[in-house]
Amino acid sequence: MILLNGFEKPELYRGGFVSIGNFDGVHKGHQSMIAALVAHAHRESAPAVVLTFDPHPISLLRPGKVPPSLSTLERKSELLNRYGVDYVIAYPTDQALLELSADDFFKKILCEEMAAQGVVEGPNFFFGKDRSGDIHKLLELCQQHGLIFEIVPPYQIEDDLISSSRIRGLIQQGEMDSAVSMLGHAYRLRGTVVRGSDRGSGLGFPTANIQQIETIIPGEGVYGGRVSIEDKVYPAAINIGSNPTFSEAEHKIEAHIVGFTGDLYNQVLNVDFLSRIRDVTTFENIDQLKSQIEHDVQTVESLVKHSAYR
Repeated sequence: MILLNGFEKPELYRGGFVSIGNFDGVHKGHQSMIAALVAHAHRESAPAVVLTFDPHPISLLRPGKVPPSLSTLERKSELLNRYGVDYVIAYPTDQALLELSADDFFKKILCEEMAAQGVVEGPNFFFGKDRSGDIHKLLELCQQHGLIFEIVPPYQIEDDLISSSRIRGLIQQGEMDSAVSMLGHAYRLRGTVVRGSDRGSGLGFPTANIQQIETIIPGEGVYGGRVSIEDKVYPAAINIGSNPTFSEAEHKIEAHIVGFTGDLYNQVLNVDFLSRIRDVTTFENIDQLKSQIEHDVQTVESLVKHSAYR
């Protein structure tokens, strides 16, 4: 993966095919567009390049209105690379960029800076100050300057239009199976392990208490997923919410990492969610709780073993 901070190392990306956008989550709709981008690049033996913006332009235009993210910049870059992109350029968003007209954006960014051979976008692409440029304007400019241009249609699953906002809503509602199906890969939380009550250890199922998370936190429930530690993958049962059995109202994110023993405090973990396996439940006694956790562990081990999602 090569992630560039702005227009550094122009010898890498100039003369390529370019897609511009936020690509939050890198879902199946994005993947469809990337497939077209990569196909063009391969035909011309040119780089496939994604230009994204960090921070999100809305953070400057409408502070406080930025939608919660589905992916960190690093995760986004990793996924784009997985699907064939050669270089991801994260342009540091500033006021000067936001003041460029559609014509100036096209000329300065795509023509002068990137020397693009072609552009691939979705039908809802806008660019330039006040989103004044749309795909019709982009087509006109590409034709004027001799650039190849392709519009990739929206991607649907069973009449459901896939979008980042749709997936955000599903995750917040705890509908992880549908969200992962639309993403086409696991949903990842990245956070730091902090000290908790150690109640899980007392039950024989120690958990990593995870905080400092930048992306959307799924709705309350128990989920199956996996955690990678030192290049080894472990199944994980992840509890999000309170602990009603012990009358604890604090909302936590705790992962029991199956088969791992060791100290994870202050370490940063990537936790990949695959499926929601049950509700958070109040148990009548400790034995019932332990029995359920044992069942959860068996469920997530099977889930991780058989999942097609990475």
